[in-house]
Amino acid sequence: MIDKETREQIIALVKREVVPAMGCTEPMAVALCTARATELLGQRPEKIDVLLSGNMLKNAMGVGIPGTGMTGLPIAIALGAIIGKSEYELEVLKDLTPEALAEGRQFVDEKRITIGLKQHICEKLYIEVTCHAGEKSETAVIEGSHTNFRPSPQPLPVREGSIYSQEQKTNDGQTTPLPPREGQEVGLSMRLVYDFATTAPLDEIRFIEETRNYNMNAAREALKGNYGHNLGKTIDRPLSKGIFGNSIFCHIIARTASACDARMGGAMIPVMSNSGSGNQGICATNPVCVYAKENENTEEELIRALMLSHLTAIYIKQSLGVLSALCGCVVASIGSSCGITYLMGGDYERVCASVKNMVANLTGMICDGAKPSCSLKITSGVSTAVLSSLLAMEGKCVSSAEGIVDDSVDKSIRNLTSIGADGMGITDEMVLKMMTEKEK
Repeated sequence: MIDKETREQIIALVKREVVPAMGCTEPMAVALCTARATELLGQRPEKIDVLLSGNMLKNAMGVGIPGTGMTGLPIAIALGAIIGKSEYELEVLKDLTPEALAEGRQFVDEKRITIGLKQHICEKLYIEVTCHAGEKSETAVIEGSHTNFRPSPQPLPVREGSIYSQEQKTNDGQTTPLPPREGQEVGLSMRLVYDFATTAPLDEIRFIEETRNYNMNAAREALKGNYGHNLGKTIDRPLSKGIFGNSIFCHIIARTASACDARMGGAMIPVMSNSGSGNQGICATNPVCVYAKENENTEEELIRALMLSHLTAIYIKQSLGVLSALCGCVVASIGSSCGITYLMGGDYERVCASVKNMVANLTGMICDGAKPSCSLKITSGVSTAVLSSLLAMEGKCVSSAEGIVDDSVDKSIRNLTSIGADGMGITDEMVLKMMTEKEK
């Protein structure tokens, strides 16, 4: 049994990284930053200038904005200024109304928004929003993570559990960062992840079940409309059943793809994100939930499998970074493979085997931005997750003689994240160049 202090640190980490989000987290983070700059300005801006890191620009260009029927950053920025509340964090636009949408469209049509690339920064997640009204202007900056505001010269609202609890007022009324909260830098290993998920008192980790409520609901809601490429609905149709069969595998990929279709297609459906990504949250949740239901696993087994899946993804992201050239579905699919392996009755060795099998297969899948076709990549990741779990349960594991897989599961993960964080840097630049140079 892991000691209580370590358990509390891990729980605090999970609760920071697994949070609700409305729509794609990149444009929502830009809308959040816009809302904060507007609050600092104290009035609706007349003009808005936005500077973004390359990764932020790439991930926010082609995704649907919930409830708008529109794609991309301009409408998210406009609505962030018009109805956004920074206290809502990544649900910043949840107060959207038809009237506000009409105002937002007009704001965009009047070309009051400029968007550019922030030069000479190393931070992959960087958002700088400056709101102007007459001679007055105010700037807000988010960097490092989707809700991490750079300390502001004006006091921020404080809400329990919110991003603003990271700052405190000094005697002169300014704000300064608080010391890192306990558990913020907890170092994980695959052994610690597994032991925590499988031995922590159930009442301490039951909160992770909320991921099922959010993300499986998103899959159900997706069936009520035609979102994105309709991949999830396509997999459920008779023609696809003639190919895939009416199987657990078919249900897993359909429910996961459906939730992604809805989210990327702009449905007003909140999801539970993981490490700043709603798609990662979906991918770490839905395959595990579908398998547990159809395999008739117990509630406790499901809770522990969900924790194993989400915490594995968080562990991998610790060395990969919030945004990278590597598609996030690779990370989340590794998590879901661990969860499914556990539900199949797998022990630590078999869970590690599933991780190695995943690393041997999906390494190198590029991230070319958040967009409706992300459901295709998620389906590839989840398909591989199921296959890797089956191989692991058969005692089959890719060996250290093959590719980047190492005898150590933790070293195998580091090899994967090194490629994503460092080795694919030029790839990332090339992808962004291709995306921004397309003919309009």
